[in-house]
Amino acid sequence: MTLLNKPLAHEAVEDSNTSNNIEFQTIINRRMHRRHILKGGTGLTAAAFFGALPLVGCSDDDDDSPSRLPSDDDQAAIPAQGNLKRPDTLKFTAVAHSTADTMSVAEGYQAEMILPLGTPLMSGIADWKDNREQSAESFEWRMGDNHDGMWFFGKKGNAYDAKASKNGLLVMNHEYVNSSELSPFGYHVISDNNAAPIYQNRRLASDVRREVNCHGVAVVEMTRRADGMGYEMVKDSKYNRRITSSTPAQLTGPVAGSDLVKTKFDPTGFQTRGINNNCGAGLSPWGTYLTTEENFLGVFARGQDAEQLSASHNYGRERYGASENFPGWEYLWHTPYAKDETIADEFVRWDMTATGADATEDYRNGFNTFGYITEIDPFDRHSAPQKRTALGRFAHENCAYAPVESGKPVVFYMGDDARGEYIYKFVSKARWSNADIGGGLKAGDKYLNEGTLYVAVFHEDGRGEWRPLVHGQNGLDATNAELPFAGQDEVLVFARAAADALGATKMDRPEWVSVSPMTGEVYVTLTNNKYRGEREDQPLSAANPRSYEARGKSRGNDNGHIIRWAEAGGDHAATRFEWDIYLFAAPSELAAENLSQLNKNNDLSSPDGLYFDPRGVLWIQTDDGAYTDTSSCMLLAALPGQVNDGAPITTSAGQQTRVGMTASDDNIKRFFVGPEGCEVTGITMTPDFKTLFINIQHPGNTWGAVAGGSTPRSATVMITREDGDVILAESFT
Repeated sequence: MTLLNKPLAHEAVEDSNTSNNIEFQTIINRRMHRRHILKGGTGLTAAAFFGALPLVGCSDDDDDSPSRLPSDDDQAAIPAQGNLKRPDTLKFTAVAHSTADTMSVAEGYQAEMILPLGTPLMSGIADWKDNREQSAESFEWRMGDNHDGMWFFGKKGNAYDAKASKNGLLVMNHEYVNSSELSPFGYHVISDNNAAPIYQNRRLASDVRREVNCHGVAVVEMTRRADGMGYEMVKDSKYNRRITSSTPAQLTGPVAGSDLVKTKFDPTGFQTRGINNNCGAGLSPWGTYLTTEENFLGVFARGQDAEQLSASHNYGRERYGASENFPGWEYLWHTPYAKDETIADEFVRWDMTATGADATEDYRNGFNTFGYITEIDPFDRHSAPQKRTALGRFAHENCAYAPVESGKPVVFYMGDDARGEYIYKFVSKARWSNADIGGGLKAGDKYLNEGTLYVAVFHEDGRGEWRPLVHGQNGLDATNAELPFAGQDEVLVFARAAADALGATKMDRPEWVSVSPMTGEVYVTLTNNKYRGEREDQPLSAANPRSYEARGKSRGNDNGHIIRWAEAGGDHAATRFEWDIYLFAAPSELAAENLSQLNKNNDLSSPDGLYFDPRGVLWIQTDDGAYTDTSSCMLLAALPGQVNDGAPITTSAGQQTRVGMTASDDNIKRFFVGPEGCEVTGITMTPDFKTLFINIQHPGNTWGAVAGGSTPRSATVMITREDGDVILAESFT
């Protein structure tokens, strides 16, 4: 996802993996072969989602082959749509490339901007104005900035109902605040050359408080409009709330209470303040919201303190990008200026420098309390966010669960979004029970606090394996040279270093993950990597096989790809899998790199957001800086096949790999193009399939500005069919 005020707005810049794990792969024979490991497996279909899975239904009935849409109070108003089988072809007309300052959507649809930055969630708070009159405190009750991952939670009465569409809670992330050029709040900096290096540029407390409150999560109650077309906010709803970078959060799982997370704020190590840089999101099988903390590095600073820390903990910090005299990125949240030259605890917590006699006298460990999958129960407005440390600490992009089955573990997949980082999965110790649907955070305690975290190794021959990040196994103990792991808490807090030791495969920025309801196969976007094949520590591999120079860019993988795999025997708890590359992104003009044979109706660059709807349609979003002279970022609909439905190929860089079936207008097509300068991200659909929500970050020009204003604003886009039918109805006829 995008970061704060960087030269290339659409690229991650945190690069701290200098391990040479490719050696574990190159010893494997580079022969590619076709396998059918799903044969005899689960045979998952869309019907499975509508029968056993709580994604769209909480019923325990035995009907796993429905022939109509999920029920709701207003079900009679839903046009007949036939069965729920995935369409064979996409029949809408593709949206053309566009660099306009407006958005465009497929013919027959309408796209409406809602809930932009600054929208009040409660009465008594003034409407947004195109100036700095909005107080920092008021943003505790306003929509935050840079809307990102989200989910629609159906609501019936006061409870979660996954089949309900008439009323629901739209829960979304606010990833970061825009750069100084775009910030609606200004970026006033006070220079103080006599201060310590990381405090020489200081910011006003009010500006920092405003930005802290613009991060986090918004919970907004939505109700269907009287005309049946789309939704409107229920202002003053008791469910409306903001969870920000100041909201207290609980640490749970193996890291809770560890010496690694004890701070001046909580010397016991069970609590921290804030959730931050919330990027992608996911749903839990029991009906809670799973938000992620991605680029948390940017809000922290570190001074000169290496002599006060052990060599291993110095290495652990550096492995996450926090070297000595690191000023953070451009947030400077640790610096607010006060006339008495003191820095309040409110702000110094963003300074991880070790200054006291031990960790309970400073905030050296504050950094270690961020970077987790965080669970929120949107229906319990008094509950605290739960940071689920068993799922590891890294730059989480999103979190997707595999279809659940009674009596089997619950499995979650995750990516670490930085160049050369890894793909992970978590397998719960507890076995799934449908009785836990609607169980809230207590169900989360059951499934997310104990289990095994694995990291992926992609072998050159199209096979792969999951290696467990478990203390005492495979060298994850005191014998590890770089970071002697003293316990499972250190393995999880420094999950990247543990994955290094296991020889995990370094990927091209693993971002969103989604699991196909048709095949059970797992898809991950690998957005791009300008260092692939150009830096010694990031050589070519079959799973990351392109390095090329095109369109004025230096060599590397500028356009990205989507990788997928099938777990052995269709069992998501398995430790073996088979993979291929579903899709290579590229401008259609780049013949040598256009390995999926995209055309002007479906070419794309830098895939990012990814979402399988329950019918098996895959939605792909882009966060691009390499093709935006031709088209702004976009949303595409796709109908993938399965692993190994394509052919072996050799890239222009001479790397052998395997690509999925050829793209065509029948199986992938551009559905939406955002306004100039934006990222298209975050996606969710109502259970009746009649409304699709997506988010627009950092739009250029004046998109989202108030009438007569000049400040662009991030916002949500609500897409409906003009005739009120379900999304993609034309493809189901």
